[in-house]
Amino acid sequence: MVTDDHQVAPLLTASGVVKHFPGAKALDGVDFDVYPGEVHCLLGQNGAGKSTLIKVLAGAHKPDAGVITWQGQEVSFPTPVAALRAGIATMYQELDVVDGLTVAENIFLGNEVSVGGFTQRSAAHARTREVLKRLGHSNIPANTEVEALSAAGKQVVSMARALSHDAKLIIMDEPSAVLDSEEVANLFRVVKDLAANGIAVIYISHRLEEIRQIGDRLTVLKDGKTVASGLRVSETPTSQVIALMTGHEGTLEFPPRSDADFGETVLSVRDLALDGVFSDVSFDVREGEIVGLAGLVGSGRSEILETIYGARRATSGEVLVSGAPIARGNVAVAVRRGMGFCPEERKTQGLLMEESVARNITLSIFDRLARLGFVDDAAEMVVAREQVAKLGIVPADPEREARTLSGGNQQKILLGRWLAHGTKVLFLDEPTRGVDVGARAEAYQLIRELAAKGVALVIVSSELEEVLGLADRVLVIADGRVVRVAEAADIDEHQILDLIVEGTPA
Repeated sequence: MVTDDHQVAPLLTASGVVKHFPGAKALDGVDFDVYPGEVHCLLGQNGAGKSTLIKVLAGAHKPDAGVITWQGQEVSFPTPVAALRAGIATMYQELDVVDGLTVAENIFLGNEVSVGGFTQRSAAHARTREVLKRLGHSNIPANTEVEALSAAGKQVVSMARALSHDAKLIIMDEPSAVLDSEEVANLFRVVKDLAANGIAVIYISHRLEEIRQIGDRLTVLKDGKTVASGLRVSETPTSQVIALMTGHEGTLEFPPRSDADFGETVLSVRDLALDGVFSDVSFDVREGEIVGLAGLVGSGRSEILETIYGARRATSGEVLVSGAPIARGNVAVAVRRGMGFCPEERKTQGLLMEESVARNITLSIFDRLARLGFVDDAAEMVVAREQVAKLGIVPADPEREARTLSGGNQQKILLGRWLAHGTKVLFLDEPTRGVDVGARAEAYQLIRELAAKGVALVIVSSELEEVLGLADRVLVIADGRVVRVAEAADIDEHQILDLIVEGTPA
């Protein structure tokens, strides 16, 4: 770990870094440094400039002004490959693995193990096993195609690729976002091992409790500027971190639950099963009620949502909306009957990233906006502007491409889609994944407001605090089974974890 007096020279520094994009200044004079063997946490709300900064450091963007030094020398990496060869490896939040290739091929992609121009598959597999063992995942076969892995497994492969390059600095952008608590603990073990061996880590996370566990120093960005640099994590209260990120004092709290009684049962799930994934799932959700599904990654919780919604075809059981059954495996029917779904992987499964905010919001109501087979652009913009204003989407430009917005605002686009549709039952899978503390508070308030308007909500979250803070009732899922149903007020995190451990095979 880095020493307090910094007697060694910084490994990397960024001074006065500026980066413009059309219509916006993403970075406005950022200062940052990282020392060998330290875990330096980079914090800030969505849109603060974190992703742009790491892309500048990694050679993906060229800065418009400022100076970057690497090992004491001023540098300007023309490409990410040049940065990687210099010793800077980056793990982006959007997993950069290739599904059609094996684990070993992904780990050594562009850095193939070869002799005389011929790839040495056996040597690559041996090195793959070494790297995976270091990460605590020697159970992943080197010859398995990546598309067969879970999101957490793909994250491990991405991390293994970074380690395979013998990097001196590893940048990790939201590395724990798709990991369960056990996998996060393993990630921390790996990060601490890297730091102990002199490797520097830039760690980006919206989970402030993680910063406490893993970080040495922290830097906070706001509106493209450095508002605090190099603060000692152990000496900086959480309230101060939130104040720096948001511009006002406070802590993250959940909005109070409504005292109003719930309405009629709007969603009924009866003996639902999907062979090899989950079985015997039954529960009801009433108007205005929030039901949370708690369980480990891989427990079947997300698949339950997808099957109810029709994205997967149930093996047996039935789903009813307002007492009427829904055909299995038919999303179109589910949507017509009033269901909406915000998936965990919003960028790949929920949004058309190259399309406008307006087009993404109105996807679910094209039939209402179409005239003679063509969408009425004026009517579309009226709907989009209403949702942009209602949800506080920033920037408030419905014609802007969805890919240019922050994670929190992309999540708002998805919510806007189902608000415009008039959804009666809304499924939210990891609603605050990759969302900063300020946007997270907004998301919680929006979820509460939806419930107050009578929408029935079912939420999956890896954060038990979030499940208990939002849900009125909790279903604990372990190994594809519902092992407990309880009012949120009658169960706590420790009880949930005990149930999960008892119900999950070792």
